Amino acid sequence: MFGGHGIIYWIILGLIAGAIASRIVERRGAGIVLDIIIGIVGAVIGGYIGEALGLGGLQGYGYIWSLFLAVVGAVVLLLGYRALSRR
Repeated sequence: MFGGHGIIYWIILGLIAGAIASRIVERRGAGIVLDIIIGIVGAVIGGYIGEALGLGGLQGYGYIWSLFLAVVGAVVLLLGYRALSRR
């Protein structure tokens, strides 16, 4: 279910990626729980983006690559949410 990694890995990755993305987009964190959720959903989105571009998903190139894709996905998620909430 977690692609070879345990749930603790995904929670930690989600927290770090969500915190970074929140600070990139909003200039502040969204809180621990929301940062974790943003980061985990961002990891899924980033994995799909990486696969679609032929760069590999979250599992191919190590922890730094997974974190990078998770941050990219979380930024996309936050920008999409921001665009939809302004309408």
